[in-house]
Formats: sequence, C-alpha cells, structure tokens
Amino acid sequence: MFQITRSAPVADVVIIGSGAGGGTATKVLTDLGVHVTLLEAGPMLHPATDFKEHKWPYDYPHRGSGEGGASYFGRGRDFGWFSAHAGGWQLQGEPYSVAEGSKFRWFRSRIVGGRTNHYGRISLRYADYDLKPYSRDGIGTDWPISYEDIAPYYDKAEAFIGVTGSKEGIRSAPDGVFQPCPPPRVHEVLIKKASDKLGIPCIPNRLAVITKPTNGRAACHYCGQCGRGCVTASNYSSAQVQVFPAMKSGKLNLITNAMARELITDSEGRVTAVSYIDKATRTEKQVKCRAVILAASCCESTRLLLNSRGPGHSNGLGNSSGAVGKYLTDNTGFSLGARIPALEGMQRHDSDGMGGAHLYMPWWLWDKKTDFPRGYHIELGGGYGMPGVGSFAGLANRVEGYGDSLKKAIYEDYGTHVNFAGRGEMIPNAGTYCEIDNNVVDKWGIPVLKFHFKWTEAELKQVEHMEKTFTDLIETMGGTVTRSSRPTDQKISTGGEIIHEVGSIRMGNDPQAAPLNKYCQSHDVKNLFVADAAPFVSNPDKNPTLTICALAWRTAEYLAEEMRKGNV
Repeated sequence: MFQITRSAPVADVVIIGSGAGGGTATKVLTDLGVHVTLLEAGPMLHPATDFKEHKWPYDYPHRGSGEGGASYFGRGRDFGWFSAHAGGWQLQGEPYSVAEGSKFRWFRSRIVGGRTNHYGRISLRYADYDLKPYSRDGIGTDWPISYEDIAPYYDKAEAFIGVTGSKEGIRSAPDGVFQPCPPPRVHEVLIKKASDKLGIPCIPNRLAVITKPTNGRAACHYCGQCGRGCVTASNYSSAQVQVFPAMKSGKLNLITNAMARELITDSEGRVTAVSYIDKATRTEKQVKCRAVILAASCCESTRLLLNSRGPGHSNGLGNSSGAVGKYLTDNTGFSLGARIPALEGMQRHDSDGMGGAHLYMPWWLWDKKTDFPRGYHIELGGGYGMPGVGSFAGLANRVEGYGDSLKKAIYEDYGTHVNFAGRGEMIPNAGTYCEIDNNVVDKWGIPVLKFHFKWTEAELKQVEHMEKTFTDLIETMGGTVTRSSRPTDQKISTGGEIIHEVGSIRMGNDPQAAPLNKYCQSHDVKNLFVADAAPFVSNPDKNPTLTICALAWRTAEYLAEEMRKGNV
C-alpha cells in the first residue's frame, strides 16, 4: 500500500506533462501571472550532460552499441545511443497491451520536455479544409473550430519557437511566420528537379529550428545532429524554450519523477487534486489545484481520465459521452529509397545543415480526385550524414570480399542514396481505439492501456499511391526501384510507429458526442482541460506538434481569462 501525502498549498493550475502542449501552457500561464505546478513523469533534463550533440562514436564503449547502448533500458536504445530522449517503445515496468489481431507501438518519453527533445521538428499548419473534413467530402467529423480560430495562435507559436519556411501560397500548406530556411543540399537539388518535372511542389521545409537569434537563443550552427539534442536550444524543445524560462518567473513549481495516477474530484464533480506516485520514494502524493491541464501525450492523458473513476464517473472522468479512448489515429507511413547514379563519384563535402531535410513536398492533389480520401506529404532523405552503427550492413551483405575491397565499396556507395517517406491522413474508424486493460498494471499499480488498431482500405490505397509516386521520382532522377512483392498491408507502417497519435479525447460542440468543447475544456468537468493531441478531431497529413502548441496556447489564454472572471 502507498502512503498518501497531501500538499497543503493549492496551485492555480496543475499541468501534467512537459512536452509541446504542457510546455506551451506552462509558459503562457506563468507569463500571465498564473501559479503553475508542473508534473513530469521523468527526471530533469540537463542538456550539457544529457545531449550527445558533439560526441563521436569512439567516445563510448562499442561505439554506442552493445553495453554502451544498453545501460538505460537493458538493451540498445530506440533511435540509437546518441538520440536525445529518455523513453522508448517499451519501458521497463510500464507495459501496455495490444488486442489480439492488432499491431500497435506506443513510444513514450520520460524526461522534462518529453518527445520535443528528439522529434523531427517538422512544423506544418493544418489547412482550412483539414478542420472541416466532413463538410468537404462527407467523411469523418468537422472540428468545432475553423482555421481562422487557430491562425492567430499559429502566428504566436511560430514567432516564439521559431520556424523556417517560405511564402508559397499553397492551400494545402498554409504560409506562416517564417525564418529563412538554409539552401537545399546537392541531393535535394536533384530531387527538386525531378519533382518539378512531375508537377509536384518541392519547397523549403518548415522546421522548428531558428536560423537567426530569437528570444535569447543562438541561431542554428548547422551541425546536423538535431536528433541528439541541441545544447544551444537553436532547435525547439519545450524544456529549453518554455519550461526553463518559466522556472525563472517564480510562478512555476516543477515536480519531476511524478507519475500521475488519478484525478481527485469533489461531490460536485470538480477536480480538486491530482494523485501521483513519487518515483523516488514510491509514495502516493496529492497536489491540490483550482484547475488541471492534461498534457501527458494523447494516449497517456486518455489513460489518466479512464483511470479516474470517482463517484459519478464510473466510466472515467469527463466521459459521459463514452468517447474517451475512441477515434484514435496515427499518420500513415511508407518509405522508399534507391541509389542515384548522378550522386556517384562526387567530391565529399559537408552537407550537414539543419538536422532534417531542407526541402519537403506538401500534398499537391488536394483539389483533384483520387481513389482514396485526403492525402500525404513527402519527407526527403540523403546526403553525407554521420554514419551510425550498422549503416553499411546491407551493403556489406551484398558485395563480395572484405578489407580494402569492402572499404572501397562502402566509400563509393556513401552518399549516393536518396529516400522518400510519406506521412498521410488516417480516417478514424471504429476498430481503432484504446481502453483500460483491467488485468494488467504497471510497476506503480496503475492499470495500463490496451490498444486496438486497424488500417482501412483508405489508408492502404494511399500507401499504394505513395509507392508509385516515390518510384516515379526515383526513376526520373535516374535511379532504379526494385518493387517489393509484399502486400500493401505489410508495407504500411505499424500503428503508432510514426508517433503521431491523436484524437482519443476529441473536442466538439455536442457533449453527448465529444468529451471537450472548442477550448479543449471538459463538457462534464469545468476545471479540466486537455492540451496535447488528444483533442484533435482528425489527423491531417501534417505533423501534429505545431498544432499542439497553437491549441495549447489558445487553451491557456482561455483558462487564464476564465480564472480571472471566477468561472474556474
């Protein structure tokens, strides 16, 4: 049994989770004078020691594999030893279940800043039509807000965190408040020439990486290692850009290693406290509050609501609609690459730049009819990136010889490949949702989530279109594609693998159909808000992080005003 310790002070707002949504809400509220207690399930982030931005493979045992890569989770780290995260697909003592017949992978981060420490930083606005999908094609559900409602908050988020890009006037890729994007690399120039021939727009990428000094942060120094973390905070992470500055305000109480367990309510159904497990002492503690914001990540916030089954909430807190856990989606994913003869024999050069592609391809058929609904964008890969463990294993298995002949083959092959990755929209379906598994608990005694996941014909046809498009691009560049004979349902990404889960606590005007209103406030519990991707009504072909930041900013301002009026 855990001993429960109740804190005496009452926080204005308790925020659970310090990622994009929690970090944004924390900074906005503290700037407005609101006292915030921020709970994070992982430890404090120390960029100078936690990030391996300027380390070399030979600085670590086994060059970052074997024992060197296994010290944290007992095995090699997901995304490699050098990646800047404290989490993974599987966390020791924190399982989750997957229903029979389903495949799903759930990536979780446990550190201040969450997934923003290591994500790709692609920052795309949703288009006007993305927010009204049902009105457009009769599939899915319209959001209760329009592009005009969220646009001012996109402006605020982009201006504050810093996003690269260019004004293009493309409806599927709305323009924003942009910093200059670095010029394209050599392989990207070739890709753009091919895309131009095929009538596919290929434009400067929108990345949350500053290219000029912003809010006391230095401009990107183009080391190309953003996935390792950025000591100078030139690329956005909520820890460095929002949480750490908020700590200096005197308005923030940050509690790390605090695993949220349950929301406590009074007889009127209002949240009065958050129960959490102090990982260091293994004791259960409570922090009292006037209001609470869930920002623990889409599925983690869902789990918390479903596990909060106080009086009057036997189906989970804020779940009178029965919709909590439903409408879960992930972006579709498919990749294809090939060797390009035009890239052979080039003089070696520094192609680092930002830690991501300098160009990308927005959805170009948004006004055309296809045999699947919605669309996808295309991400690019290639160049002389820093090799990692196993980088040349495939080549070594294909060529004969060893020693000098193998080294020569590797040298000649290095930098000659390009890769295309599609990220597309998934339509919500009744076969994809999460629920509490009442037969399994984590090491803190908290019931875990059970996932059900299903791709439909819409997503499979979309991936078929991706494969054809990528093949056309590669062949236009002079490369050769060997088509796989695997069926499409084996080529598409596994659910959750793209790490763009959204929608399981959706917003809507009808309390009987949606748990949240248009400000991401619970219809049932007026002092309960959600500020991660769970409120999303659909999952367009854009990475969700920028929209998380924009909606969290909007929700935080609304909450502060409601508190000022005495409504919360």
